[in-house]
Amino acid sequence: MTERIYAAGLLLHGPADRAALADGAVRVSGATITDVGPRDEVIARAAPGTEVTHFPDGTLLPGLIDAHVHLAFDDHSDDPVGALRASGAPALALNAAGAARRLLDGGVTTVRDLGDRDGVGVALRDSVRDGVLPGPRILAAGAPVTVRGGHCWFLGGEASGADGVREVVRANLAAGADLIKVMATGGTLTPGGPAPAEPQFTVAELTVAVREAHAAGARVAAHVHGVAGVEVALAAGVDTLEHCSFISADGPAAGPEHRPDVIDRIADAGTFVCPTYSGSLDRAAASIGIDRLRPWLDVVLRQHERGVRLIAGTDAGIPGAGFDEYAVGLSWFVRAGLPAPTVVEMATSRAAEALGLADVTGTLAPGLDADLLVVTGDPRQDVTVLGAPGLVVARGREHPPRGARTAPASGIRSTV
Repeated sequence: MTERIYAAGLLLHGPADRAALADGAVRVSGATITDVGPRDEVIARAAPGTEVTHFPDGTLLPGLIDAHVHLAFDDHSDDPVGALRASGAPALALNAAGAARRLLDGGVTTVRDLGDRDGVGVALRDSVRDGVLPGPRILAAGAPVTVRGGHCWFLGGEASGADGVREVVRANLAAGADLIKVMATGGTLTPGGPAPAEPQFTVAELTVAVREAHAAGARVAAHVHGVAGVEVALAAGVDTLEHCSFISADGPAAGPEHRPDVIDRIADAGTFVCPTYSGSLDRAAASIGIDRLRPWLDVVLRQHERGVRLIAGTDAGIPGAGFDEYAVGLSWFVRAGLPAPTVVEMATSRAAEALGLADVTGTLAPGLDADLLVVTGDPRQDVTVLGAPGLVVARGREHPPRGARTAPASGIRSTV
């Protein structure tokens, strides 16, 4: 099995509390990391003839994790929902494959696909895993569980009552879903459906979904905006809260509700929160001004300060959220007041923990999959450097990034 060594002027393990290594290196055997440490020591432990690629001006870190995407949606469309509803399964599959490659080009080596149609996510997951198509590791949720006529009903996961919820959850798992997505509240993509602040399910109904999923070893992600929906999802025991915007019942114009008691409950429960920051915030700031966004940013800052386990995800595919803007979303966490090293952790090791992949990826450590990237600059000082990876390695496969946002790194190749 071919062994390679990747070395860089700076190595970040993933967790924020791990000291960085100057002149660090990672040895890879096939798809697996076999050694991590100071460059000279890793090279000394390698077999003669092992290839070494050294990036003296680069930073080596774990591959990024986007914990919330929708691969079947077309982020270039002015009406991605309409485009999806008008598309057959083959067209959705082609779009998803292209989206997956764009994410990989941006240094994202793992994604959680939280809502598709026709089993597109599961099929693409298997094709990427088998090396048929390039892309990040995919955890696929299939069709989200929603009420009749509820948020994203057009994806096919409608359910009525506890028995209906159980039926949809079991069908998704039988179809190969890695996790379950539930629409705990309404949303903006479904005109005429429940409002974002309005709960769609009772505690008893969501509890059925959680119990069914957990019994099968699967986790549950809950789309949730309003406080009432957050309380229902927490009571049911979901694993992650998606968006968790604390939107007021009076709508976005009224700003988020200030509920430190609910934030305390999230922190005490240890539930992960994915605020889904993306490039859409750049466009919102240009349209309405940063001052109008500040109350929403403060909600996330308060969660961080209270100890809520925040993770990074973009909601890529929905209007305004592009598949190639992952690092832009990370920059908004910094603008909200979070330390950059924490944001790097949110995008790597902590996201892996939230997805149940801590023993697979998210950290540079022996025995884990060889998911890593090289960037120019130190993301602990400027997270935007993560938007231009020079080299991406996904499960041991090198993927030189393509496109205008990339900056090919100049690695020096030699052998031990």
